[in-house]
Amino acid sequence: MLDLMPSLGSWRPAVSGQLCAVATIVGTGGSVPRPMGTSMMVSENGEILGSLSGGCVEGAVVEAALEAMRDGGPRLESFGYSSEDAFAVGLTCGGELEVHIQPLRAGSPELSVFAETQRPAALIRRLDAHGGVMVVHDPVRFRAMESEELAKLLGDHPSTLFAAAAQVEPLLQGGRAGLVRLAPPEGCIDGWVTTERLALPPQEETQPEPITLFVESRLPAARMLIFGANDFGAALLPAGQLLGYNVALCDARPAFATQSRFAGADHVVTEWPHRYLEAEAAAGRIDSRTVVCVLTHDPKFDIPLLEGALRLNLAYVGAMGSRRSHRQRIDALLEAGTPPESLERLHSPIGLNLGAVTPAEVAVSITAEIIAERGAGQKTSKAPGFPSLKDSTGPIHPAPTHTSPQHLTQEDPWT
Repeated sequence: MLDLMPSLGSWRPAVSGQLCAVATIVGTGGSVPRPMGTSMMVSENGEILGSLSGGCVEGAVVEAALEAMRDGGPRLESFGYSSEDAFAVGLTCGGELEVHIQPLRAGSPELSVFAETQRPAALIRRLDAHGGVMVVHDPVRFRAMESEELAKLLGDHPSTLFAAAAQVEPLLQGGRAGLVRLAPPEGCIDGWVTTERLALPPQEETQPEPITLFVESRLPAARMLIFGANDFGAALLPAGQLLGYNVALCDARPAFATQSRFAGADHVVTEWPHRYLEAEAAAGRIDSRTVVCVLTHDPKFDIPLLEGALRLNLAYVGAMGSRRSHRQRIDALLEAGTPPESLERLHSPIGLNLGAVTPAEVAVSITAEIIAERGAGQKTSKAPGFPSLKDSTGPIHPAPTHTSPQHLTQEDPWT
């Protein structure tokens, strides 16, 4: 539904108070042209706003929407490729769609919210018979257990709110769309299926209907803050952008930060690192998805920067350096008053233990650790074969196989 919001306020059927229906993709399988959350509005006169598939199923969706408006009940329609019937309604790409269709009468709360809210960050819609919708303006910081509006949408049942929180918050905070089904609480009458709407036999009148929420969340790109205008920063910059991050590069030394090889960054900042981080946090431009990579390898920059970073709720904080410099860094942070438990969040030495040597390889090591850290709450130390460098021992950079015996006897500056 979020895709239609900018246009809905000026769409004539909605503005004039016509009966409408919203059709939303709530399930996909295989190759499909549009993702979950894509919506199309249909008016009682057959006017259309938006598209679900680029033409494959729109005609059938319009017919289903008109029928839903006539009988007044929501419905779930499925569309897929049919090899048996060349004229069957389906997706030529071979995928499958589940489309939820909800009639919206003039003056309904849903239509009012859709028409008045131009660019919300997220929506939570209740798709079962209870209905309802709420707008979430700050999905990253949304806390389900503290939301009176979500509690009301769920029928003010604490147990249901608790169950919803575990599923709703990851979708909102991850900028994703998804369906959440919850068992109705015992004794709940809001979720009972009515025989009139679904024409069920009288003996089935007491069957409870699951609470069904559809969550849509769209967030700006998460941020990666790279501190250190050096070869490693130059390699990490495009790697971070490849992962979809909005990448800023910060260095206090203008002669380094202004080099042309850093021009591809989304932001290049010449400032003391800890001051820049503090300013961004104060301006609200840092959230729990933000990644901080400290590549300066200089205590006068690293210590105040890491001290500030570890006070923030960030997705990842990593710092480059040898094991010797890591030990010195930990001592300095403890002396500065950083709690020991906060140091557990510090990925130092930075990256997974892939045997990386070159700046490009180190960039892969760092991004691999970031992916492992943000994925499914799994600890990188459990990644088979490739533990985090902070959880392993030995040289960070293994000697190349062609290195002479004389070089092998020298001290590795990274150990």
